[in-house]
Amino acid sequence: MDIIQRIDSEIEKRSLLKHPFYQMWSEGKLTIDHLSGYAKEYFQLVKAVPGIVENIASLFPSNQDIATNAKDESDHVAPWVRFASALGVEPEELASYKGDKKANAAVEMMKKLSLASFEEAVAAMYAYEAELPKISRTKLDGLVKFYQLDSKDALEYFQIHEEADVRHAQVWREILQATPESRQEAVFNAAVESLAAQNLLLDSVHEKYVR
Repeated sequence: MDIIQRIDSEIEKRSLLKHPFYQMWSEGKLTIDHLSGYAKEYFQLVKAVPGIVENIASLFPSNQDIATNAKDESDHVAPWVRFASALGVEPEELASYKGDKKANAAVEMMKKLSLASFEEAVAAMYAYEAELPKISRTKLDGLVKFYQLDSKDALEYFQIHEEADVRHAQVWREILQATPESRQEAVFNAAVESLAAQNLLLDSVHEKYVR
C-alpha cells in the first residue's frame, strides 16, 4: 500500500463513526443535553483548527490552497457558535467554557502535530478532514430525524463541512502523495496520533455527559 492507502485504512479502522457517542447520535439515543455538552467540548477543537492550519501554511507560504484552507477554517467558527446556540448554549457560555481535561489534551495533541514537520502536520489534518464529509452527513441526518433540529443555525456547520472538507482533504492528499519513502513512517504515525486525539475528544464527551 502507498502512504495514502495506509492512512485511509487507519482512518477506517479508527473511524469516529464507530465511536459510541457518534453511534448513539446516529441511533437517536442522545439527549439535547448530551449534544449541548458535545457542542462545548468540541468547540475547543473548532476554535483551534484555524491556528493549526495557519501553522501548516507558515511552513509552505507559497501554497495558496493551504492559505485558502486556513481562511475557510476561520470562517467556520461562527457557524459552530450558531449550532451551539440552537442547542441552548449561549455564545457567552461557549466562549467562557474552558473545556474538559481530556478534551483539552486532545486539542493539545493536534496543536503539537501542527508544529512537527510539514508532512506530519499535513498528515494530521488529512486524518482529521478525510472522513468529515461522511461524518457531517451522518450528523445532519441525525439532527433532523431524531432531534428535530432543522434550522439553518443547527445545520449550517455540518452542511459546510460536507462539502468543504472534500476540497480540504484533497489538498492534503496531493501533498502526502509526494512524501519520500524516508518520511513515510513519520507521516503515518502522525496520522495515527491525529486519529487518537479525535477519539480522545469524543471519549471526553461520552464520559462526562453520557455515562
